[in-house]
Amino acid sequence: MDIRNPIITGFHPDPSVVQVGEDYYLANSTFEYYPGIPIFHSTDLTQWELIGHVAVREGQLGSHEARTGGGAWAPTIRHHDGRFWLVIPDMMGGRGNVLFTAERPEGPWSDGVVMDVLGIDPDIAWDEDGVCHVTMSGFTLADDGTLTHQGITQVQLDTQTGAALSEPKHLWSGTGGMFPEAPHVYHIGDWWYLMIAEGGTERGHSVTIARGPAIDGPFEPCPHNPIVTARGSDRPAQNTGHGDLVRTPDGGWAMVLLGTRPRSMTRAFAPMGRETFLTPVTWQDDWPHAEPVHLGERHDAVERSFTFPSDAPAALDGFDPEIIAVRQFPREVADLATRPGWARLLGAGEGMEAFRPVFLGVRQCTEGMTVEVTLDVSDGVGGLSMRFDENFHLDVEVDGSEVTATMAANLLRQSWTHTRADADPVVRLRIVAKPAASGQLGVTVGCDLLRAEVFDGGEWVGVGRTDGRYLSSDVAESFTGRVVGPYARSGTVYVERIDYAGRDIERGALQEH
Repeated sequence: MDIRNPIITGFHPDPSVVQVGEDYYLANSTFEYYPGIPIFHSTDLTQWELIGHVAVREGQLGSHEARTGGGAWAPTIRHHDGRFWLVIPDMMGGRGNVLFTAERPEGPWSDGVVMDVLGIDPDIAWDEDGVCHVTMSGFTLADDGTLTHQGITQVQLDTQTGAALSEPKHLWSGTGGMFPEAPHVYHIGDWWYLMIAEGGTERGHSVTIARGPAIDGPFEPCPHNPIVTARGSDRPAQNTGHGDLVRTPDGGWAMVLLGTRPRSMTRAFAPMGRETFLTPVTWQDDWPHAEPVHLGERHDAVERSFTFPSDAPAALDGFDPEIIAVRQFPREVADLATRPGWARLLGAGEGMEAFRPVFLGVRQCTEGMTVEVTLDVSDGVGGLSMRFDENFHLDVEVDGSEVTATMAANLLRQSWTHTRADADPVVRLRIVAKPAASGQLGVTVGCDLLRAEVFDGGEWVGVGRTDGRYLSSDVAESFTGRVVGPYARSGTVYVERIDYAGRDIERGALQEH
C-alpha cells in the first residue's frame, strides 16, 4: 500500500472501519457538529471518498444540546447478516449509546435504538451462535450520581429493543494506562482478540491487545504491549491510538487509528486536532505487530470551492457534504432559496461565542491554508471565523466600513480594526494559516501564524495576526479541530462562496527518526 498519512485529513478522529467484499467503509466521530458521523468509502484503504453521513435528520442524535466536548463520540461500524450496524455514544446532553442500522453505507440510516448500557466507545460483535455482544469502556452509577470506571465491560444485547440481556461482565483493564477505552472484539483464527486504547488520547495514547478462547474471555495480554504508541518518540505523528483492525486488499492486515500532526520544538500544538491514520500490521505467534505510524510523503495541493446550492444529496438540502454547522444542521443555519446562488444567514445578535452560532464551516485539512469567503453585508454584520469551540476562535467581522479581527482564547480577547476605503457591500475576507518557519536545526516554536485579511482598494490588507497555538487542540483542550467559514452576528448576511486552498509543509530529515 502507498500510505500517505493521514489518510483522512482534518478533524476526523476515532476511526472505525469495516470490509465488505472489495470495499471498505470508515466512520468518524463528529461531536457537536452536524451532519453527524461521516461515512467514507475506499477500495484500497488509502484513497477515501465521503459518501454520506449517519445523522442527517432531527432526532437521530442529541447533539443540538450537547455541551462542549460532548455529542457523537467514537463509533464502531460493522457489517452483519447483510446489514450495516453502527454503535456510538451520544454524550453530554445526547441520547446515550445508540445503535443505527442501514441497508447501504451511504444511508439512509435508521433513527437509532438507544441501548441500555452504561459506558462509552461501544463495540458490536456476534459470537458463533449469533448472539450480539456490546463491549464498552464501562461505568457504574451510584445512587448519588457518581460514575465509577469499570475498565472494559461487555453485555449481551437485544438489537431490536436495545435492552441488555445480561449483567455487565468485566473483561480487562489494559496494562495500567489511564482511561482504558475504544474496545474492539475480533474472532481471528483460533482466538478472540480484545483490542483497546489506553493512556488518554493525548501524548500517552496507545493501543494494547489481549486474546482469549471466547468472545467474553478470559483474556491474556499481549507480551509486547503496547502494539502502537508514539509516546517518548520524536515522530511527527503523535497521540496515535484508538485503532481498528482490518484485512488489506492483498490479504494482509492494517490498522486505522487516530493521530495528530503537532508542531513546535516540543511537538506541542496540533492545529487540526485528531486525524485518521493507517499503519501495516503483521502477525507472529498469533499476536499482531503494528508498524510505527509515520507521515506519508507530501500531499498534493488542495483546492476546493463551496457554492450554494451544491450538487449534494437531497438529504443535505443542497449543501456540500463537507459543510458542517454547530449543534444544528446547515439547513437550519442558512436559506438557499431566497437569493439563488447565495446562502442567506440571519444573525441572532450573537457571534461565534454563541452556543449555536449562525455559522457554516469546513475543516482545515492542510497545514498551510487560506480560506476566503465572499459576503454581502449590506444589511447585516458578520464575517469569517476559524473555530475550535465557543471559547477559542479567530473572527474577522465586517460592520459597515469597519473590519475587526478578534482572537478569543477563553477569557482573553485581542482585537484589531481596519477602516475600509472600498464602500462595496460585497466583501472578500480571508484567514491565512502559515506554518512557522524552521529555526536552528529545524526546530520551530509554535505551530503557525494566523492572519486575518480583507480585500480593500484592490489588494489584500492585513487586519490582525495571532499565534496559531491558541487554536490548537492542546491549548483549547478540544476533541475537535479547526473549522473555518462564514457567520452572521446580526441582520442578513449573504454568502456567495467559500474557497479553500492549502498544502502540507515540507519536512526535513531531522524531524523524523
